[in-house]
Amino acid sequence: MNDQYHHGDLKNALIQAGIEILSKEGVQALSLRSVARRAGVSHAAPYAHFADKEALIAAIAAEGYRKLYAKLTAAQQASGDPLVRLHQTAFAYLQFALDEPDHFRITFAGVVEAERDYPEYVEQSQRCYALVVELVKACQARGLFTDEDTQLFAVSIWSSIHGFAQLAIANQLPGALVSRKSIHDIFRFHLRQLLAGLEKP
Repeated sequence: MNDQYHHGDLKNALIQAGIEILSKEGVQALSLRSVARRAGVSHAAPYAHFADKEALIAAIAAEGYRKLYAKLTAAQQASGDPLVRLHQTAFAYLQFALDEPDHFRITFAGVVEAERDYPEYVEQSQRCYALVVELVKACQARGLFTDEDTQLFAVSIWSSIHGFAQLAIANQLPGALVSRKSIHDIFRFHLRQLLAGLEKP
């Protein structure tokens, strides 16, 4: 085992190796054996931290949520207007998907079945959702959105933005449209239409 992996560094090294495999080779190439090889450690080393591939995926997904949360919070710093912050957060979400499509896919792949076994994964995913809820609450407090159920708003916004991001990274947006408009321009129109349906008349 490499001497550089000590005092807890091995776990992070394996997670980073997994992310590198995802970005360069895709989900199919991911395994405990492949991350061990990439990290330069023995094939048995990952089992000190991950019981199986699902545990590794949960850790990679938790890291994905952590990175996503950091990008979403950073995007909000430029404005105190909650609606502007919501727009900025939505674009940061899309950009994360465009910049790191493989990590984005596995973060939301839904392959972690026993979520209660991975508290860090649950904590990071809930933190991202709570951020959206707080933005919706802020918009409602300013009288920008109607007073309907805040979580219904949050789920509607998140699912719509996420669906667009999935289409974008899968190259499933209509080619004729993409040839005339950038993905960001298309998304800007999509977001404007989405939020217009939530705003108070």
